[in-house]
Amino acid sequence: MTNRAIIRPRHAILTILIALALSSSSSSVGSEPTNETDLRWFRGNTHTHSLWSDGNDFPEMIADWYRAHGYHFLALSDHNVLSEGNRWITHDEIVKRENSEALAKYVNRFGNDWVEQRGTPGKPDHEIRLKPLDEFRKLVEEPGKFLMIQGEEISDQAEGLPVHLNATNIEKLLPPVGGRTVSEAIENNLRAAEEQAESTGREIFVHLNHPNYHYAVTAEDVAAVIRERFMEVYNGHPGVGHLGDEHHASVEQIYDIANTIRIGQLGAPPLFCVATDDSHHYDGQQPVRPGRGWIMVRAAELEPDTIVRAIKAGDFYASTGVTLRDVRYDTDKKRLRLEIEPDEGVEYTTQFIGTKLGYDPKSEPRVDAKGKPLRTTRKYSAEIGQVLATVKGTSPTYQLTGNELYVRAVVTSSKPHNDPSFKDQHQQAWTQPVGWQERLSEESKRANADTGGN
Repeated sequence: MTNRAIIRPRHAILTILIALALSSSSSSVGSEPTNETDLRWFRGNTHTHSLWSDGNDFPEMIADWYRAHGYHFLALSDHNVLSEGNRWITHDEIVKRENSEALAKYVNRFGNDWVEQRGTPGKPDHEIRLKPLDEFRKLVEEPGKFLMIQGEEISDQAEGLPVHLNATNIEKLLPPVGGRTVSEAIENNLRAAEEQAESTGREIFVHLNHPNYHYAVTAEDVAAVIRERFMEVYNGHPGVGHLGDEHHASVEQIYDIANTIRIGQLGAPPLFCVATDDSHHYDGQQPVRPGRGWIMVRAAELEPDTIVRAIKAGDFYASTGVTLRDVRYDTDKKRLRLEIEPDEGVEYTTQFIGTKLGYDPKSEPRVDAKGKPLRTTRKYSAEIGQVLATVKGTSPTYQLTGNELYVRAVVTSSKPHNDPSFKDQHQQAWTQPVGWQERLSEESKRANADTGGN
């Protein structure tokens, strides 16, 4: 497949994608679901690492931490491996990962009858068995309260750069497929996930991870891959370049640029935003810790396919501490309304962000100190992803004028983040973009006209 084919999909394919997006958007951000009283919010994390790859704790201990801290679901997403099969790890290896107390805490929590060891303690042959998900889920799961969902971080590369995607609710391992370009690698791995979903009948969703990790994925890269519908707008790893720098756009700028290209130039559905931990360290000392970012999903029950369907419909928001009682987009009145769960003594500022029709689409490359073009998101007009309104209080509302490609809300609390991943971080919440469906409907009509309705 050529890169051009990715960027400019055939009208028939694009029409199908638009139709699917429009059909799923009827419940997006909670616009009048059928059984409102049956829905509730579920808190979950979809990006987590354990001793099965490069994390430093046992999967049961990690799941137990999330359950104890008010989460409802968790997807372990180790690099190119599932928690399955017979696997042993030496105690020396665990200590090398700077968690020398991991085994003692593991035994103390679950007992010697559960923890399987062999060899001689204190010697190189001392090993501990890593329990597979199917074996340990019985320890931590509780119907309606806590659920484990199988996941994987598909860790690929292209053009000498890391390309990572998280696949959630998979049945079998998804080996990285690769590609000649970053866009092609994303596209190919998404196609593999879709093929598994079709063959197994499972609901699977795949989100692009930390685009600014090694500044590998540009806004143009992710905008081009229409199959991708999800992107991390926040990742709790301190080393993912969340804020960008003088040569690189921030992750939120990448998000707005990509969505503007999709809706405004490709007539394609936008990306939905995800917040995750990307946690690796559970000793309380190392920097990549749990509890920094999550998603809140509105669904009827705590069941894997139900959770994923709600995510695909956009009925969720991303958070690093701000809780929303409600997110509602009235499609008739074209009004986006939020209800924030107040915290005593805390103030809330909501920015409604979007791109207006008639924006300047021109861009220019970013360059280094010597004027050499960099492979990074290009520079765009400030009209892209601009603040359309700022509202104080716990019931912010934005009335769309019909002049927007899309609108999304970012709520920022006056309360600092409990465990910041970057300087001066405050608690926030991000809603999904709205108001874009009409633009896609127009594009769908044009595409059908171009193909004679076939």
